[in-house]
Amino acid sequence: MTLNFSEKDTALGIETRTETTTIAARCFALVPCAGSGSRAGTLKPKQYELIGGKSMVMHTLAALGAVERLQHVVVVVSPDDAHAWPDAPEWPSHFRRMACGGATRAESVFNGLTALLKEGEHNPAAVQAHDWILVHDAARCLVTELEINRLIDACLDDEVGGLLALPLPDTLKTAVHGRVSQTLPRQDKWLAQTPQMFRAGQLHAALQAKAKENFEGVTDEASAMEMAGFAPKLVVGSPHNFKVTYPSDFALAEDLLGSRK
Repeated sequence: MTLNFSEKDTALGIETRTETTTIAARCFALVPCAGSGSRAGTLKPKQYELIGGKSMVMHTLAALGAVERLQHVVVVVSPDDAHAWPDAPEWPSHFRRMACGGATRAESVFNGLTALLKEGEHNPAAVQAHDWILVHDAARCLVTELEINRLIDACLDDEVGGLLALPLPDTLKTAVHGRVSQTLPRQDKWLAQTPQMFRAGQLHAALQAKAKENFEGVTDEASAMEMAGFAPKLVVGSPHNFKVTYPSDFALAEDLLGSRK
């Protein structure tokens, strides 16, 4: 962000010195980690289930921790989880937990942003409205440093920001009572992934506008930005960056993580 300051007194023909101040937008990550993951069929929240001997969320955080351009990584957890964190990791200095998670993913992100921006009012080193926030699902544990950096490269100079996504590869059907009712064209249709990268202030305002409606229709950060009149940029992601959702996904995630070793 560049701010220009100049003044001119036309009556006297005097122009003051022009000063240009560049405020570099930094990148922060926010991981909503307060969900229960009911579709996974696990006894505890799925993000804490073990995959390859380590909780799912720790694989996710390892990928984010490898990205040097991220100033801080904030994990928004449920107040009930604040003292029951698995693995007891030695956290890097730029990682921390915030126990302000809500009932939905949108509420957790909104609460986290609210707290971060409030900190920024008194601390220039904290998140400012013009800084970038990369929101990433705790359950997308197969994301890589390469994909995250690709998103940052694509969006850092963009006016809006964007998200990782995949062009829809398969034929798309709609159903009624378990039977096909229509085949839809797959052209220009994408599968949204995370991280999703937007200015902290703009994303907070977009979510705040839906807060009184309990974030109705907000399925991810991009949808909130769309409702606010923005058109997020689509950046090609990876098929491996899927969200662990159902019981069978755990075995696939473990196999893929094991193959990387």
